[in-house]
Amino acid sequence: ISSLSGKLGMLPGISVKNRLFQGRRPMNRRDLIDALKAEDFSPYYRLADKIRFQEKGNYVDIRAILEFSNICRRKCVYCGLNCRNQALHRYRMTPDEIVDTASAAARAGYRTLVMQSGEDPWFTPKILGGLVKEIKKTGMAITLSCGEMPEEAYAYLRECGADRYLLKHETADPEIYSALHPDSSLQQRIACLKVLKRLGYETGSGFMIGLPGQTAETLADDLLLLQEIGCDMAGMGPFIPHPDTPLRELSSGSTETTKRVVALARILLPKLNLPATTSLGVLSGSEKKRCVLLRSQRGNAKGYSH
Repeated sequence: ISSLSGKLGMLPGISVKNRLFQGRRPMNRRDLIDALKAEDFSPYYRLADKIRFQEKGNYVDIRAILEFSNICRRKCVYCGLNCRNQALHRYRMTPDEIVDTASAAARAGYRTLVMQSGEDPWFTPKILGGLVKEIKKTGMAITLSCGEMPEEAYAYLRECGADRYLLKHETADPEIYSALHPDSSLQQRIACLKVLKRLGYETGSGFMIGLPGQTAETLADDLLLLQEIGCDMAGMGPFIPHPDTPLRELSSGSTETTKRVVALARILLPKLNLPATTSLGVLSGSEKKRCVLLRSQRGNAKGYSH
């Protein structure tokens, strides 16, 4: 350990003290960029794994995910759920179906339910709030992932018992964000995340790796945005082009870069809850398993999955 500590202590923005890895100062933008471009990233992987063990132990939480509607009013050009995709078979579960499915998850032993959907206008805050109240009777914690809403809607859902909210910012580059989201803005997305944090939600964000126009500088900004918001959880996975979107001809994001970003997120924000994202598993099941080693969480119902 002493030998490894000596080597890791030489990494930018990082020092080692009492066999524990502690930051002399937080990694800054330049440090993150240099790390992402490093020829040999292995010291950062070792550091991230050490921090992961310190903060989370060798535990992984399993979460129930209920995707209750794929109807969405948005036009995000990378997403197969966007409202312009006429090839997609749309569905919307009824409130009774949602409650019954959630109850089955609770009986199966799940302690957290992630309720995820497109931005479906049918599910008003009042309807969602009623569902949250009913499902909370099972004793499960509830994570919502239903898109952008006014502050009063987020406040109402919090009052109804919602514990966490996941709203990925996708990219911290305003120009890339505008190109990918023709009907929204990065400024609005960040404002929503800050509202969620202020209202007391465990707040989750995240971003894609491998977007067109993305650079190491962009990814450093993404990581620093998680820090600025004070995120409690973050999902980071490779971009995968959907065949029914304008980005269908592009290449998928790098699994190696994705792992580097996850490792740096663990170093920058040691207590962050990190999921092993579906997209990484789609590109490489073995890489997803390796990433779990950087993300492992204690079985205390404070993590989440995606």
